Amino acid sequence: MAKCARLDAASFRLWLAFFPSLLRRRLLQAVACGAYLHRGRRGSCGGAGFNAAKQQPRRTRPGGSERLVELLRAESSDDSGSDEASDDETRRKVESFEELQRVVSWLQLDGHSTGEDRREEAAAEVRRLAKDDPGARETLAMLGVIPPLVGMLDSDDPDLHIAALYALLNLGIGNELNKAAVVKAGAVHKMLNLIESDSSALVSEAIVANFLGLSALDSNKPIIGASGAIPILLSAFRSPDTSPTARQDAVRALFNLSIASVNLPLLVDAGLVPALLEVVGDMAVSERVLALLSNLVAAGEGRRALSRSADAFAILVDVLGWSDAIACQEKAAYILMVMAHKCHADRAAMLEAGVVSALLELTLLGTPLAQKRASRLLEILTMDKGKRVSENGGRSGVPAVSAPLCGGASEASRAEAEAKEGMSEERRAVVELVQQSLQTNMLRIVRRANLPQDFAPSERLQALTAPSTTKSLPF
Repeated sequence: MAKCARLDAASFRLWLAFFPSLLRRRLLQAVACGAYLHRGRRGSCGGAGFNAAKQQPRRTRPGGSERLVELLRAESSDDSGSDEASDDETRRKVESFEELQRVVSWLQLDGHSTGEDRREEAAAEVRRLAKDDPGARETLAMLGVIPPLVGMLDSDDPDLHIAALYALLNLGIGNELNKAAVVKAGAVHKMLNLIESDSSALVSEAIVANFLGLSALDSNKPIIGASGAIPILLSAFRSPDTSPTARQDAVRALFNLSIASVNLPLLVDAGLVPALLEVVGDMAVSERVLALLSNLVAAGEGRRALSRSADAFAILVDVLGWSDAIACQEKAAYILMVMAHKCHADRAAMLEAGVVSALLELTLLGTPLAQKRASRLLEILTMDKGKRVSENGGRSGVPAVSAPLCGGASEASRAEAEAKEGMSEERRAVVELVQQSLQTNMLRIVRRANLPQDFAPSERLQALTAPSTTKSLPF
């Protein structure tokens, strides 16, 4: 028996050495033998006892050994499959990295040593690789692709300029480190020199697009603003030869620069406020223009420039009536609210432009934000008018109210009737609501001025609250 066991052990070691696939079979036999002995059977697993045990019926769970074999085989196949997938993934990563290295080496060689300049091809490849792959953008920047691309802007070849500019643009998509690296490499001044020396429209559009991307980073805003890029962007925005896409990029870049307070005086000095007011009626850019004006009026220079601009308040009051552009209504109400809060002369100019009726209509039909801003602006205007009435009454010793319109209430009524002709029923209902609100506001002003409650007759109030209209701007 001992000899048989030794022979079995030697055979097991031999099979293990030369036939690794038989290891699982031996493990299954050992498991089966152990279970047999545990049930009280005697005998050896290696000799006659084991053969006898095989001849006797075994009360084991049917299919147990077969199931174990299947699990072991499945695990082996999974391990081999995962190893193969891991190898394929590693191989792809290595090939991708080698490709990026090759592209960077082409950029770093200017053709003098090899006799072949492949920088344009390499820049186009960088543009392709960095377009949709954030990992490629990061890896290319780590390999040092940005300095040679910026250096290509000093070339005399316009094709190299365009290839380098769009490669830099794609490298900065969603990557703040790359945007900072592009500015640090001196790209801003090189772009400005290039746009002044090269009149190509394609180069100008690529430079404007780069300024849009670079200005999105807060640390780049002061650098770009102080570099002299603002007049270039404003010129691109106003030029009739600029494409619609480049025009949008220019106004968006100016908006990004206006977020930094240090750039606000530079933007105002460049003449941005009157240029923006000229194109408010252009619906393609009106919302962005009003957003930019909202940032400019936060500074004193911007408010003074807006006050000096001709018809500025008439234009903004007209925007309040754009019921099909609610975002523009909200921004125009904000600008007027800021201007009315800061200057008494601006409040008078708004009243002359007919802002009250437009604001009352906005409080009825505008969005919640527009209604809130319109109500606040009406409150400012009402308080200012009440103070002036009180001051005038105190000086003269007699109550003073606003003078009625020329011609009296009868002429105002006739004008109102003529104005209502041709209106839709909805518009006519809105006008009537506005008139009622105006009468209510006038009664409040009379009460604040400590006048008798029956001082103002209804006809005079109707004359005072005659509707005023503004001519729509051409779109």
